[in-house]
Amino acid sequence: MPRKYELKRRAENAVATRQRIVEAAIELHGTLGPGRTSVSAIAMRAGVERQTYYRHFPDNRSLFMACSAGWAERHPLPDASAWREIADPERRLRLALSELYSYYADNELMLSNVIRDAQSHVLTAELAAVLLMAITALRDALAEAIAPQGAPPQASAMLDLALDFTTWRGLVRRSGLDTEAAVEVMLTALRCVVARPT
Repeated sequence: MPRKYELKRRAENAVATRQRIVEAAIELHGTLGPGRTSVSAIAMRAGVERQTYYRHFPDNRSLFMACSAGWAERHPLPDASAWREIADPERRLRLALSELYSYYADNELMLSNVIRDAQSHVLTAELAAVLLMAITALRDALAEAIAPQGAPPQASAMLDLALDFTTWRGLVRRSGLDTEAAVEVMLTALRCVVARPT
């Protein structure tokens, strides 16, 4: 019986150590950026030796996948299914942009670091591509109402621009708009493009 208890405790400790490493990496990715975070820094933040780190994560990809899954679970993108229930295109887009821009505001530092590091760090570029695919799935819930078949091609391009993180950052951080005003700017732009004769 003591042997069984000892094995159980060892397994629990291993799980806790692994989680500490993941949490340390997520924190550093959010402050320094994924491409600028070293194994040594993660191990130090987690309070483990490098060999312990490598026992849990033998390569960078395994750590990145664990971090990405853990972070995404705590910071889910808005749910597009609620948007689809709104028939009016402008109301649908207003809700979608409000939710997406709030998500961007809540996660600005991590998203900024990922986008920056994706330019020069292969694993970060893979994570950024996954995020972009998720945003594209959200876009589909809006395109059917905002830029349906027959709408000018500019409507689709403007929708992409409206949903882009750098657009939000430009409107809010550079121009000093609050979320509501940023949403109104993009609604006005989309309204103009969709109403434009082909």
